[in-house]
Amino acid sequence: MALFVAVFPVERAFAVTSFNEVKNQYASSDAVLLDRHGVVIDQLRVDLKERKLSWISLGDISPALRNALITSEDKRFYEHSGIDWSAVSASAWGNFWNTKTRGASTITMQLAGLLQEDLKRHAGGRTLSQKISQAYIAQQLEKAWRKDQILEAYLNLVPFRGELVGVHALSRVLFEKHPSGLDQIEAAIAVALIRAPNVSVMKVSERACHILKEQQHPEYCANVEGQSTVAFSHLNTKAIFFDDANIGGAIHLAPHFARRLLNSEQKTVRSTIDAKLQAFAKDSLVRQLSALVDRNVEDGAIVVLDNASGDILAWVGSSGNLSDASQVDGVVALRQAGSTLKPFLYERAIEKKLITAASLLDDTPVNISTSGGLYVPQNYDKHFKGLVSARTALASSLNIPAVRILMSVTEDDFFQRLQSLGFQLRETGSYYGFSLALGSADVSLLNLSNAYRSLANSGRYSPLRYKFSEKSPTPLPVMEAGATYIVSDMLSDRAARSLTFGLESALATRMWSAVKTGTSKDMRDNWCIGFSDRYTVGVWVGNASGAPMWDVSGVTGAAPVWQEIMHYLNSSDGAMQRLRPRTLPSNVVATTIHYSNEVEPSRREFFLRGTEQTEIRHAQSDQIVATIRYPKSGMVVALDPDIPFARQRVRFSASAGDQKISLVLDGKLIPTQASQGSAHHGDLKYEWFPWPGKHVLTLLDQKGNVVDQVRFEVRGAVEKKGRP
Repeated sequence: MALFVAVFPVERAFAVTSFNEVKNQYASSDAVLLDRHGVVIDQLRVDLKERKLSWISLGDISPALRNALITSEDKRFYEHSGIDWSAVSASAWGNFWNTKTRGASTITMQLAGLLQEDLKRHAGGRTLSQKISQAYIAQQLEKAWRKDQILEAYLNLVPFRGELVGVHALSRVLFEKHPSGLDQIEAAIAVALIRAPNVSVMKVSERACHILKEQQHPEYCANVEGQSTVAFSHLNTKAIFFDDANIGGAIHLAPHFARRLLNSEQKTVRSTIDAKLQAFAKDSLVRQLSALVDRNVEDGAIVVLDNASGDILAWVGSSGNLSDASQVDGVVALRQAGSTLKPFLYERAIEKKLITAASLLDDTPVNISTSGGLYVPQNYDKHFKGLVSARTALASSLNIPAVRILMSVTEDDFFQRLQSLGFQLRETGSYYGFSLALGSADVSLLNLSNAYRSLANSGRYSPLRYKFSEKSPTPLPVMEAGATYIVSDMLSDRAARSLTFGLESALATRMWSAVKTGTSKDMRDNWCIGFSDRYTVGVWVGNASGAPMWDVSGVTGAAPVWQEIMHYLNSSDGAMQRLRPRTLPSNVVATTIHYSNEVEPSRREFFLRGTEQTEIRHAQSDQIVATIRYPKSGMVVALDPDIPFARQRVRFSASAGDQKISLVLDGKLIPTQASQGSAHHGDLKYEWFPWPGKHVLTLLDQKGNVVDQVRFEVRGAVEKKGRP
């Protein structure tokens, strides 16, 4: 000891870091996602240099590992004060005679090398000065720390094989278990890696067998090589992301949500997710898709929102192991909306007072000329119902009435409404055309569900809340409150939806709820989106590859999951607050209505104040079919250079039914063949002298409301001083 003190540079000052400081500064390579109650629901690797999991206390580490470590690395660990002088002497004597010994480095000295950056071992080994410093620091650690703290810190900081650092990462990745569960063979393999982390499986097995023999268990050597081979095979699979509940010890209850929130800067995030609801939703989706496995369905997604706060309570991005594309997040993937956009179209038409919930709509075949050709919409079941009320048409998801309504609302108007609801559609209203009424646009489950949440919130839209610490965004009025109330009531009406779905289906719940399904072309996607007074639940079922399903619709694919989650949310088992009674908006009145032709039974119906009626006549169905027949939206008219310009004309044509309408071109009223500009009944015709440029032709009713509108363009050079 005196010799050591004499040669050591005592002038060097060193302040020993406390055990608590080391533990507090320890950083896992994983970021952690917490639920709203502080429960860990997911972990995400954000440090790609090292693989470190959470700090493990000594009491949670297998005694077999602790015993194997001391047997192999430091037999007199509990006796020395940082330096094992017997080992130092043996090592010096062995070096003199060129014989191999265990070495003189104690566990405490190795820990000193792990704590001090300038003492870490490199390929060329440590210098004499480094070794002396390491020994000195080890002695200081022994004075300041307890033995159990030294052992605990060492096992959490020691590097093993490759990128694995610490016993937690080693145990989870190599042995797929918690460190507390390591047996004697696994412990011997783990300790064998400390001395030579990157040697072959055979060398590790030999070293582990030697440790077992030192512990008086030679009989275990027969199984060492086999277990080592299996353990090492896990090294090449744990770096890949899978949507399993538990891979390599990491919890993956909400992996897609975690990838949106976690990064190297945000390593611990308390989210708005509810862990119990998340687990229930995930299990519900897997059960349903397992039942549909013979119908070519493998993917699905779920989102659950709190209506008032905008909190995202559940986010299930995929079906996990059932999917060949589990990394694709179905919550934000863009898919064709199908009939799920219809409620917003009906709301807009009611808001503009083009229809009421009682209005009769014509569900008969219709051929619509467009700039791209003839558009012939069909109903889902290929059948037509004739005259039906708007309530029935929406609840039963009839297509032809929706297209007729869009002809009155106009594509551009409806497109702008969808954009204000956060859909972020990539094209324009004229691009989608009349098919926008049937959901031809690609939308995400997240945006679609939040738009339905706006319906539940009386037309107020706000972004969603991801983190528990975030302030709830201030909602903005987008839709008229009375119109949203009426549409919500239409979507909750079992009788109205019975025409297509029957009275009892997966859309029926034990509490008040409004719901809509949707199925895209060729059954590539099906949806079920709906809300109660407090929650909005959105479910998508399909294939991430875009492959069509076999005989799966929204009511048979997505709806059972939606219903199960909705019941969970509003049951005492779900520990969620029950529903509040719905209140009637001030501008909504309820009256009893009768149909003169007995198309539908008499009933109590809701109206925006000023539109209420008691008797509904057949003629009302004509009110929504007024439309511009020619030109078509998006049309390009080319002037023919071989025809004298003065003789070229574009014939405007509009159908009015029994309404009084007029045509306006580029903001100016134009004369018509029948009335020379006055509002009138019947069809309108006008021979227009074409002028190059972009034009807007608008159809107005007698109150000046826009009934239809098209945009078109005339191309061609004309030598003319003035515009006719």
